[in-house]
Amino acid sequence: MTASFIGLGLWQLQRAQELNAHKEIPIDRKIYPLEQMATPTGIIPAASVGKLVTTSGYYIANFKAPNQIDGSGIASDWEVGLLQHDLGTAILVVRGLWSDRFLTSEIVMSTNVEITGTLLPHQSKDRAAQTSSQLSRLDSSLLVATTEMQLYDGFILATSEKSRIGEVDRNLISTPELTSAVPGYYWQHISYVIIWWFMALLILWLPFYRRGQ
Repeated sequence: MTASFIGLGLWQLQRAQELNAHKEIPIDRKIYPLEQMATPTGIIPAASVGKLVTTSGYYIANFKAPNQIDGSGIASDWEVGLLQHDLGTAILVVRGLWSDRFLTSEIVMSTNVEITGTLLPHQSKDRAAQTSSQLSRLDSSLLVATTEMQLYDGFILATSEKSRIGEVDRNLISTPELTSAVPGYYWQHISYVIIWWFMALLILWLPFYRRGQ
């Protein structure tokens, strides 16, 4: 029992260190090819989340994503395109506000576009009802039944969008704050370390307490 409590304390200490290390990771401004950061056959690696990526292709569908919250905490409806990245593969791209969708009327399904943006994981909670023209959340798994494309997990939050006539000028969405994959707070984990190690000491002391009785 003592070994178990010590082990639990070490586990909480490790989680506190991981949480603290996550806060100290410098922002990576390098732009990577999408293929280097993710594949259409698996989830986005943790190391790739939040990275700037670039890719190009053709939009094959457009959707409304209601009640999304940007980096400033403002809720709005977003325009999300399904970009055919390569032959047989596609990824969701947040293009901007739904109310601004007519500002890019020159981009049609035959227009090749180059995208740069932040790679983010799929959402797990619904924000609205799912329909043929609306996404309940930003999650490519919702489209599996409607396309034969291999779909990338997650989505790209566009920071720039270029077509043959130049860069598209429209209001882009600010990146939501990325949180650590380790739940809780640093001092919360430290307090658990103290509790578990106190329990270990208590177990060691208990036989001597009984002898004294």
